Amino acid sequence: MLAPELVDVMVCPKSKQAVVYFPRGEADRDEADAFVLCPASRLRYRIDDGVPVFLIEEATELAPAEVERLVRRARELQLHVP
Repeated sequence: MLAPELVDVMVCPKSKQAVVYFPRGEADRDEADAFVLCPASRLRYRIDDGVPVFLIEEATELAPAEVERLVRRARELQLHVP
């Protein structure tokens, strides 16, 4: 799990906007499923061994509807949504 101080300063390298950190994945079950979402750029960044991989070319671009769904899920999980 990433330190809250780190999460507070993380931004997407493409949009330079704040991101949403899913510390236990979308299902909120396992830290191995953790990822970072940038709603502004619609990119999902993986986390390898506890380190966010903020490489644009390795991120997954999501459809707008998928981003909206994940933002709703983040709110349900009471995660910080910028």
